[in-house]
Amino acid sequence: MKKQQYLILSKLFLYPSEGYKEDVEDCRLFLEKNYPVAATSFERFADFIASKKLYEIEEVFGITFHIQSICYLDVGYVLFGEDYARGEFLRQMKNEQAKIGHDCSPELDDNLPHVLQLMSISNDDEFIQELAVRAVIPAVEKMSAEFQESRMKWKQKVLKKKQKAIIMEDVADGNIYHNAIQTLLLVLQKDFEGIQYDNPEVIENDAFFGNNTNATTCGSCSIVKNNPIKTVRT
Repeated sequence: MKKQQYLILSKLFLYPSEGYKEDVEDCRLFLEKNYPVAATSFERFADFIASKKLYEIEEVFGITFHIQSICYLDVGYVLFGEDYARGEFLRQMKNEQAKIGHDCSPELDDNLPHVLQLMSISNDDEFIQELAVRAVIPAVEKMSAEFQESRMKWKQKVLKKKQKAIIMEDVADGNIYHNAIQTLLLVLQKDFEGIQYDNPEVIENDAFFGNNTNATTCGSCSIVKNNPIKTVRT
């Protein structure tokens, strides 16, 4: 199973620092060679990043994911909110990150770039498959939905008051990080195409990863489920 793509894509969602622009360009070249459809979606993001200074990119990243954020990058929070199941998911992510010796600080262990890095490093393909299909893909879909036009119109009103010119340029045709999110989603959908479960999404009352008397072991993870789960390849 190819896993390099998750490490490359994870760098898009880390706080921009020195080398960020080079990472984005490397990602563009990788996508053009391996995921041409996703590369088309990524082009606007890559062009924007290439044309801006690092402090400008930091500002856009901050307003997107931190300051009055459009969406959150913590997978468990996106899926469960404040429900107890988020704690179970986070606990298991911490365990899985520890297995590969991956230090996620100062972020949480279910932060999107660190979950992608976990998928890149872990050798448990069955675990990666279920994590992707039942957690990561549904979470990224929800993240993408946060960039809907109504949400962005509200954001633009806030930004106009603050006279953030560079950010207004960013959101004029839709926030550029939406392109990055969509690119990730396209790659995940391509990689896990045809893999389904009877209960494909992680629902609010399903802890997904957690200890339970009704749990079934899948690879190295324990999955709480309300319905039998099976893999279907088409």
